[in-house]
Amino acid sequence: MNIKNLPIESKSLIPLEKPLRYDPEAIAKKYNSSKIRVLKRWLEILLPIISFVIQWWWYRLTRQSKQHLNAIKLRETLTNLGTAYIKVGQALSTRPDLLPTVYLEELTKLQDELPAFPTEIAYQFILEELGAAPEQVYAELSQSPIAAASLGQVYRGKLKTGETVAVKVQRPDLADKIALDMYILRGLTVFLEKRFSKIRTNLVAILDEFGARLFEEMDYVQEGHNAEKFASLYSNITDVYVPKIYWQYTNRRVLTMEWIQGTKLTHVSEIHAQGINARHLVEVGIQCTLRQLLEHGFFHADPHPGNLLAMENGKLAYLDFGMMSYIQPYQRYALINALVHVVNRDFTALVQDYIDLDFLPPDVDVTPVRAALTTLFNDALTSNVAELNFQVIIQQLSELMYEHSFQVPAYYALIIRALVALEGIAMKIDPNFKVLVSAYPYVAKRLLTDSAPELRTSLNNLLFKDGSFRWNRLERLLSNARNHSDYNLNSALDQAIDFLFSDRGEYIRIRLADELIQIFDTLGETILYRANVLVHMQIDSPNSNLITRIDSQTLSYIKKIWKLLKDSPGFNFVKLTQAIAKILVKPETHQLGHYLISALLQRTFDRLFNKPF
Repeated sequence: MNIKNLPIESKSLIPLEKPLRYDPEAIAKKYNSSKIRVLKRWLEILLPIISFVIQWWWYRLTRQSKQHLNAIKLRETLTNLGTAYIKVGQALSTRPDLLPTVYLEELTKLQDELPAFPTEIAYQFILEELGAAPEQVYAELSQSPIAAASLGQVYRGKLKTGETVAVKVQRPDLADKIALDMYILRGLTVFLEKRFSKIRTNLVAILDEFGARLFEEMDYVQEGHNAEKFASLYSNITDVYVPKIYWQYTNRRVLTMEWIQGTKLTHVSEIHAQGINARHLVEVGIQCTLRQLLEHGFFHADPHPGNLLAMENGKLAYLDFGMMSYIQPYQRYALINALVHVVNRDFTALVQDYIDLDFLPPDVDVTPVRAALTTLFNDALTSNVAELNFQVIIQQLSELMYEHSFQVPAYYALIIRALVALEGIAMKIDPNFKVLVSAYPYVAKRLLTDSAPELRTSLNNLLFKDGSFRWNRLERLLSNARNHSDYNLNSALDQAIDFLFSDRGEYIRIRLADELIQIFDTLGETILYRANVLVHMQIDSPNSNLITRIDSQTLSYIKKIWKLLKDSPGFNFVKLTQAIAKILVKPETHQLGHYLISALLQRTFDRLFNKPF
């Protein structure tokens, strides 16, 4: 049996070894010969949508205040249309910037308050998938579902070994219904791309990515593996919790996992009543999302409020690992580099980042794109990149992408879906919440500790400009990095030393040496001037303000940096001296010492014999 090419679920009692896969060619082959069924489904989709639009238009025309009725109508329409459309409603339910509150409240019900299917069918699926009746498998199992979502419904149960569990059972004929909807939507996107040449985004690729994730989500064995992988990568993050999967009670249409007692993250008053800081949990979610997108690449693509619970012990529990996706390493580094280039206002390099991220073709004319990015970010940037308004930037970037030759890659749609959902939750908890304020310490920590060549180049570009070392940038990086929970100074120093004295760090070694030469040279010139004044008593010399040539601002930054180092987690003076000793014995240090002394002596001789006071 070729599971990969099956557009509908198998009724086999044999456990499936391979996950269910989305195959648009197999689906097209099936429904190309079912024109009547496809036409019937088209009518089932169009008529409710037309009905909703007419109702909305009529209430607006007659100026009737019927938003609540419209919101209910929209929720019911999406519910009746099925899983693919429910997913759209779930995404909209987290966007207070797009819809009024009354709509958000109704669409939130799409997360786990959907109509349930009969328990008799659910029990039959348990028998088919697990090979035994529910009463033989579980010590207890609720007679009715405690939640019903887009793909299945959840029962509360207890194993014969005593553990309380959540038992998720899939809706009947789900894969067949989703396959038909994907066939219709794919045909529509193909038509739109051919009919409207201005659409540069590959809509078919984005839809296929969405379809692939949906089909994976219909395989609970795959979801169980996703949950365990997610736990292995992220459960070590402080206050992140991932429930346990019970494999002996899991198959493709039945998933048994640890029961999580918790409160939806958007139920702020209930969370606060338990003495839990909801904003802190949002911070935890953002840090976890950053790790997902920028460190390991394996990310939760459906973080709506129904999948994020505040546990009674103050931890943030992640649920529902059906819709997961992956971002490649080069894409992760390009995202970090893009942020660095925004900070530096290096918009030529930012255009290259978009090429690296597959938004632009390599042969694109960079001039108009660079000009547009310059205008956008110069208007948006404040004194600190952390104050950037993420929501506004995304909206303006969308307009810019439409106007220029951007092609939105399929993976980006899922990333934005995940980010805007998380931002929507954050905004509901605190309307003034800024995602980048929370994100930037992690980025700073990565720049200071990650040994990847791509990020070392970014760090160099951030700290050096026109041959000068920007101490203020280093101070800001250290200040932000120490606010990240995983930042440890000793580890950062070890990694920095290893990089600095590697072949890849030679360029920065020389640049730092030149900066030290400049500082020592300025000090030396000041000392010589003072000696000259004492000998000749030239108190009123026109050069009496020469001491001001020592960059007082640089010295101030150095003092601040030293204080930041002392106050950083993991600071240990003994280990610091050991690190300095480790540096001093390296051959590269001796070479740098010769370079420093030679350069300083040469400048001193030039000053003594060629520049009389």
